[in-house]
Amino acid sequence: MFVIDDLLINPFVSIMEAVHSMAISELYDTAAIKNEIKENRLLYELGERSEAEYERRNEELETQLEIAREAHEQTRGKVEVMR
Repeated sequence: MFVIDDLLINPFVSIMEAVHSMAISELYDTAAIKNEIKENRLLYELGERSEAEYERRNEELETQLEIAREAHEQTRGKVEVMR
């Protein structure tokens, strides 16, 4: 029974771990969020965005960045499968 588990289940689990990690990386892309923060600041400095709009968007992006960092932190360890 353990041989079957090793041959059939472990490769599936490894693939699922890889897919999960890739999904987290794309869904919570910290570099993209940081670029949006920079763009928001630039638009504000150029006068194309009001201070209120800048503050509101900056707060949203900072929250997104914090969530993304937490998601990446949680996925640094391997996903454990209970048997």
